[in-house]
Amino acid sequence: MSEHSQMPPDWERKVLEKIALDGLAEQRSRRRWGIFFKLLGFTYVGVLLVSFLGFGFGSGEGMGDGQKHTALIQLNGVIQAKGEASADSIVASLQSAFDDKNTAGVVLRINSPGGSPVQSGIVYDEIRRLRAKHPEVLLHVVVEDVCASGGYYIAAAADNIYVDKASIVGSIGVLMDGFGFTGAMDKLGVERRLLTAGENKGFLDPFSPQDAKQKVYAKEMLGEIHEQFIDAVRKGRGKRLKETPEMFSGLMWSGARSVQLGLADGFGTVESVARDVVKVEHVRDFTMKQNFAERIAKQFGADMADSAVRLLGRIELR
Repeated sequence: MSEHSQMPPDWERKVLEKIALDGLAEQRSRRRWGIFFKLLGFTYVGVLLVSFLGFGFGSGEGMGDGQKHTALIQLNGVIQAKGEASADSIVASLQSAFDDKNTAGVVLRINSPGGSPVQSGIVYDEIRRLRAKHPEVLLHVVVEDVCASGGYYIAAAADNIYVDKASIVGSIGVLMDGFGFTGAMDKLGVERRLLTAGENKGFLDPFSPQDAKQKVYAKEMLGEIHEQFIDAVRKGRGKRLKETPEMFSGLMWSGARSVQLGLADGFGTVESVARDVVKVEHVRDFTMKQNFAERIAKQFGADMADSAVRLLGRIELR
């Protein structure tokens, strides 16, 4: 008897049914995975849109729980019109913190090598204004790794400055840096053709030999800004400052030495200041975060200006 004759008469139908059922199961599985990946894609796009439009994440707003808190504001990086450490961002954060009725004290945590004297001056003046408006709310600066130049300019407006013993503090000075390309141009055989109306319109042009009179004028201007910086430090620190001939020379000191010089008041962290000075351990972050669209727009506009400023020379508290 042959092998085929031993099989049930409907075996072909059963095989076809099994193949059809397996195919349907595979299609359903493929459809489920397709739906899953589409949902995953929509979720990813949604997160990007939320980030782009900036629906308040990380701003510290709208998160109050009715209890007293120590308001924290973070200043990180170079102080400049673009980026997180701009006067606009820091001032908005300060105003939000001081205006909150549950703020018991404000801690400004600084980790910055400095930056724009204009941006630093705006924040300094706003701190003094807010302190006059809210005399019951003290502002304390906590220094992490670095609080130099423009960073210290801002810190000088605080009621108290706390550091780590190994922090870097100071650099009370002003610089203006740029480039000169005349030597390279001579080697390449490039001729500079500059036409101006006004004898100083090509002030410190990097493609022309340095003018002695313009150099003197630039140093006088830097000296004027330096005096503004010194005056801000003296007003902010008052009698606590133990001035030495080197204090305003641009030198930096360790946190331990800065306490001895009266540039800082003691050692502390955000947590210890909230606990032991403000007496409110609950810390709420009021730091304003730029959304994706703002960062792109501000970066684009600032970079356009930077290309010209970098050639002519940038004045910085660094």
